[in-house]
Amino acid sequence: MFIAIKTDDGKIKGKISFYCRVLNVSRQAFNKYLKTKDAPWKYQALADAMLDICNEDECNDTYGRIRMYQALQFKQPDGVHIPGERTVYRVIEEIGLNHKPKRKPNGITKADKEARKSDDLIKRDFSAHKPLEKCITDMTEIKASDGKLYVSAIFDCYDLAVLGLAMDTNMKATLCKQTLDNACKAYPMLRGAILHSDRGTQYTSELYRKAINKYGILQSMNSSGSYC
Repeated sequence: MFIAIKTDDGKIKGKISFYCRVLNVSRQAFNKYLKTKDAPWKYQALADAMLDICNEDECNDTYGRIRMYQALQFKQPDGVHIPGERTVYRVIEEIGLNHKPKRKPNGITKADKEARKSDDLIKRDFSAHKPLEKCITDMTEIKASDGKLYVSAIFDCYDLAVLGLAMDTNMKATLCKQTLDNACKAYPMLRGAILHSDRGTQYTSELYRKAINKYGILQSMNSSGSYC
């Protein structure tokens, strides 16, 4: 770009060789740049689709690369090729949508280092080919004027549908069990699905494991303490 500016896009021929030599840029690379610099960005349609997703709801500006990738897969915008998750992340950074979460990286659940863990059956592949095949669960904290409210949810990886939801003023294992009870009551076909979580004490508790086994669900946990 510097050479293009100094040589008026290559029109000042006498300076091209000098700047290329000083900056260690080949003439071939410079000529290629001139041919492509005004070409439309090949990810412009993808970037526009991401901006549309963010503008749909004021809460959507918190989307990171995983949630944005899942939202794109769910919506399937017309005429937009959805590349891999890494490319989606690069485009997010390019257009300034890279979200920096304010919450602590390990979330509000705390890992129990002494408890028995389950295998990671998801291995960061949060896509699903059919409903009720893979699910994820987590909880969040909502601050209110008279205290805190904890919301626990189970999401279907296929279309991000909320399968189960529960709320309480505490974040004990009973909240997670109630979420699971609600999901299995609404979706009996959840039996046999993979349910992925972090390694919080709620999910490693005996109460929660008994509920998992009761409903015939395959428990999966991160190899580390958080999703990301």
